[in-house]
Amino acid sequence: MASGQWTDSDLHLLTTQHCPLTTFMAPVFKRILLKLSGEALMGGQTYGIDTAVAESVAREIKAVHDVGVEVAIVVGGGNIFRGVSKSAGNMDRAAADYIGMLATVMNAVVLQDALEKLDVYTRVMSAIDIPQLAEPFIRRRAIRHLEKQRVVIFAAGTGNPYFTTDSAAALRAIEVGADVIFKATKVDGIYSADPVKVADATRFEKISYREVLDRRLQVMDTSAISLCMENNLPIMVFNMKVPGNIIKAANGDLSIGTLVTVGDTATTAS
Repeated sequence: MASGQWTDSDLHLLTTQHCPLTTFMAPVFKRILLKLSGEALMGGQTYGIDTAVAESVAREIKAVHDVGVEVAIVVGGGNIFRGVSKSAGNMDRAAADYIGMLATVMNAVVLQDALEKLDVYTRVMSAIDIPQLAEPFIRRRAIRHLEKQRVVIFAAGTGNPYFTTDSAAALRAIEVGADVIFKATKVDGIYSADPVKVADATRFEKISYREVLDRRLQVMDTSAISLCMENNLPIMVFNMKVPGNIIKAANGDLSIGTLVTVGDTATTAS
């Protein structure tokens, strides 16, 4: 899957537009888990959090929440710190990963603030104990929050080093009984090759977990894909930069991205 870069025009579009609810059909998914990278909150910056982008992301989440979809979120911390990045230097991997978990908590609180300014009741649940900022992750409590139409943001990954937030997203989605994982990225799905480098790269509309693993496509890490495959949890990969795509994904619109699910052969987009 190709990686994209945020441009000034992308940032302007993301921060100034959102789509009206009246243009969409009833959602096909009742409960979703949205996986956001930390970089999604960075906008056009090279580091940190762009609050304008956080507010725009919150509006997109509110749009899907307002049509009755139960929304859980796992957010990464790569905009601040990542344990496997160069910024970790020669740090012990476990220590670096714990710092990365704290970065996800910061992002979660920023997103919570943006959502609650839009009158969307939101709870942050952390895998590490930070009672002043977040509730501890308790599975039954998380499900109850979702049933009460509260947005739940899962922070601090799994609470264990050596596991990515992709793995945390797969784990939490399975634990709370989500219908699908929405993997929000900077590109419009999964491609056979990097479309920036390969002119005739094709976008898949559907692809199986096994093919993702066999082709070593960079969708989510291997542990996360395997966990989804074992539990038959679909993954929808789509472009976060396009306003309205989250609610389109909730409607099952495959034209906006790629669906990873059980199957034998990949289907390319027409």
